[in-house]
Amino acid sequence: MLIFGGLIFLLICVFGTFVIEGGNISVLLEALPFEFITIGGAAMGTLVIANSMHGVKHTLSSFGKAIKGSAFHKSDYVELLSLLFYFTKLAASKGAMALESHIERPEESSAFQQYPKILGNNFARSLICDYLRMVGMNADDPYQIEDVMARELRKRLHEDLHGAHALQTVADALPALGIVAAVLGVIKTMSHINDPPAVLGQMIGSALVGTFLGVLLSYGVTGPIAQRIKEVVEEDAKYYDVIRAVLIAHLHGNPPQISIETGRKMVPSEHMPTFLELEEALQNVKVT
Repeated sequence: MLIFGGLIFLLICVFGTFVIEGGNISVLLEALPFEFITIGGAAMGTLVIANSMHGVKHTLSSFGKAIKGSAFHKSDYVELLSLLFYFTKLAASKGAMALESHIERPEESSAFQQYPKILGNNFARSLICDYLRMVGMNADDPYQIEDVMARELRKRLHEDLHGAHALQTVADALPALGIVAAVLGVIKTMSHINDPPAVLGQMIGSALVGTFLGVLLSYGVTGPIAQRIKEVVEEDAKYYDVIRAVLIAHLHGNPPQISIETGRKMVPSEHMPTFLELEEALQNVKVT
């Protein structure tokens, strides 16, 4: 909801100052709907031109990330580290083959079922199962596994950032599209050159609303939303980096507690559990 509060504050500051300084708000209100249709429609057109249909849908769905924020919080990281502790301790005590029943049928796994959010996260579930499966296939070179995981996570991050990049492209185009709308208004004004100055002044003022709206939508709305989406996507990517850090530490032969501590250090500071908080959670993990 913070994004809506910021937007409302922005509009109050911009339009409130205009009115306080004696500006005629009626000129803006009369022109805004038409200018908004012109500029907004052109912006949507540029979005469609620059992207595939999948890219357009992905960009539109990204607005939800800006509104909701990060999908993962401290409790989610504690659950993830607890599940990874279970798997690394099971592998250390009973061998990699003991993981087979969990990673081949995660929906039936008693370990996964304790953490339904992880089970419902297709990418996180697949990431854990796929790389633990590779370990069971004797692909146990930690450097090779780390390289493969890093490339997969970079690909995932690049794809998830598409919405932010596409929206930033629209933001960059909006000032120019505002100028286009303003030029159309000037052309319209010139066709009424014989009208009284008062009429021409109002028409010129209406034309300039296009430039104003394009700049406001670019730097005050679309650009910040694109940046917010980028921040959320990059923060969510840390969740999967935790999986990579724990599994690679495990492959290097570290004890389960050390592997989990390595993963804890990868958690964003805002959501990172303390050592004692995580230790208390791990004490409740029973490996059978």
